[in-house]
Amino acid sequence: MTTVSDEPIRIGTRGSKLALAQTGTIAAKLEQEGRPVEIVTVSTPGDRSSAPIAEIGVGVFTSALREALLGGEIDVAVHSYKDLPTAPEPGLVLAAVPPREDPRDALIARDGLTLAELPPGSVVGTGAPRRIAQLRALGLGLEIVPIRGNIDTRIGKVRSGELDAVVLARAGLARVGRLDEVTETIDPIQMLPAPAQGALAVETRVDDVDTEHLLQSIVDDEATRVAVAAERAMLAALEAGCSAPVGALAEVVEDLNSEGAVVERISLRGVAAVGTEGDSVEILRASAVAEKHEADELGRTLAAELLDLGAGALPGTGRTSR
Repeated sequence: MTTVSDEPIRIGTRGSKLALAQTGTIAAKLEQEGRPVEIVTVSTPGDRSSAPIAEIGVGVFTSALREALLGGEIDVAVHSYKDLPTAPEPGLVLAAVPPREDPRDALIARDGLTLAELPPGSVVGTGAPRRIAQLRALGLGLEIVPIRGNIDTRIGKVRSGELDAVVLARAGLARVGRLDEVTETIDPIQMLPAPAQGALAVETRVDDVDTEHLLQSIVDDEATRVAVAAERAMLAALEAGCSAPVGALAEVVEDLNSEGAVVERISLRGVAAVGTEGDSVEILRASAVAEKHEADELGRTLAAELLDLGAGALPGTGRTSR
């Protein structure tokens, strides 16, 4: 039986506006259940570095939070799920995956323009190799430049005229109340999002069973959990990190079984970019459907298909093309 304590649940988070907004949604759910909370800000190596994400490596935004959790400084850690390494962390458990925000990418461009309306030569900023590759593969003649910084900084580069447009996660803009600045929500047919984009991961210690059960009972969303599990299983099987040029999007969809009854299944689409420069970009695509309990297997199956197509040459992995 879960015990109720008057002690506040200490929730660890990065200090950015977006991270605090994300954590606030979890805190609000706990407070609605009558549980006091305390939000603890933790500085991470990723926050302190200005280097491109691809150079810093996987886990730069999550390692400090996990260390604070394992050390007992906090009781719960809230992450952007796409920032988490795919390997599990000993001593920690994924207690909850809340309902996902819209996972698509979004364009914020000068003069209210869409991607198709940007003139050739327009300068578009993004820090993600996945976005860079897919933008170049569209063949629009855009100049893609790498950028870092928070949402305000990136949008500010458009407002100042330094850039013609930036591409950001729509979910982040929704969480900080800036959706009104989006000039186009990009169709996944043009650009698949990062695996787990728009989803949060809520971790606690494996020995803190009460907190785990509490979070699972009031925060967890099964459809989001299984969809993201499929996406991340694909990422893991490709041996690609969060900065690799890999996109994935899974959805729980209604389908008909062999007897004609309506059932829920997982539909997964994946892309992997081989090369990220100009005409050398090749986008490999695959898709499949499986039963909800087969999320991990579905991700691995799709990864195997992408590898057969040539994804073994992905930059940023230990693989070489076969």
